Amino acid sequence: MFGAEKGTADKLDGKKLHIGIVQARFNESITNSLAAACRAELLALGVQEKHIKHVLVPGALEVPVALQAMCEADEYDALIALGCIIRGETYHFELVANESGAGVTRLSLDYQIPIANAIITTENMEQAIARQTDKGTDAARVAVEMANLLEDLS
Repeated sequence: MFGAEKGTADKLDGKKLHIGIVQARFNESITNSLAAACRAELLALGVQEKHIKHVLVPGALEVPVALQAMCEADEYDALIALGCIIRGETYHFELVANESGAGVTRLSLDYQIPIANAIITTENMEQAIARQTDKGTDAARVAVEMANLLEDLS
């Protein structure tokens, strides 16, 4: 939500973290911008380039299976899901949005690994363009903050 008060995070040090990113190619101009903003923020937070693994999948419904493979590899402190679903004229929008989101959440809970979900859902391309940079940056910050939090809790 634009104008939302996000609060201030204490633990945004990514120096020791290994982060995996799964990016859907569908609506690639948007997801490329999400990925660029996400990667730039991860680097700004201290995550080393060599500790960022970035993979591409066809669309949002394929994101969870790639995330699952990364979870099972047990090499990452946090994961990031990137995608863009724009409403069309059919029920397909709801199906893709609901199922991809549920898959991401289920994996995070099942594997106890933070997954920042930046699979954006919008009514139109203009809304997607307006959100692409902020949501990519937010996803990086969420991943780093949650990885540090779970480390502190264990």
